[in-house]
Amino acid sequence: MAYRILFVLLEGDDDVRFFEEVIRPICAEQYDHIHLWSYSQQKKEKVNDFLNSIRAMQTEGLADSLFVADLDQSPCVTHRKNRVFSTFRTLESNVGAAARSHSPTEVLIVCKEIESWYLAGLTDASCRRIGISTSFSNTDDISKEQFNGIMPSGFKTRTAFMEAILQAFDLETARSRNRPFQYFMRKHGSGG
Repeated sequence: MAYRILFVLLEGDDDVRFFEEVIRPICAEQYDHIHLWSYSQQKKEKVNDFLNSIRAMQTEGLADSLFVADLDQSPCVTHRKNRVFSTFRTLESNVGAAARSHSPTEVLIVCKEIESWYLAGLTDASCRRIGISTSFSNTDDISKEQFNGIMPSGFKTRTAFMEAILQAFDLETARSRNRPFQYFMRKHGSGG
């Protein structure tokens, strides 16, 4: 069997932290190496160059890649994907919307922001244990600002809060409380 690599391009440090702790172990069963790369502070040309270098490995069947972006203020996933494609033209194998579905790199949109995936994995009991006064039945629309607003005062930093959430993270709870996370797990998680 050939050596397989998964490249995951992520917006920032919070995304990298989440994918390192939650997603890497899930995908490790399918890949020999998983490379997480933050693109938010990179110049557009550098990101496109990186995507081009990945494409060479993809044509040989040695690599897969995911480009992860938050929904942010876009009205829908399709609109956000189109913005990503127009910013990073290397993602498209050919010009035109029809080619976008055949891009060698899958574009995954996190609704609304990665913070929604963090909170999705908290059971009601773990919310109480961490000091979050609310529990969540659905986290699809949680924004960065809402996430910051629920951080208990006992945490000195946002990073410490996120790390506490990751320690309590429950995959099955996350699947049931966030549709985009559920979609990701169905497509990329072991056991479907």
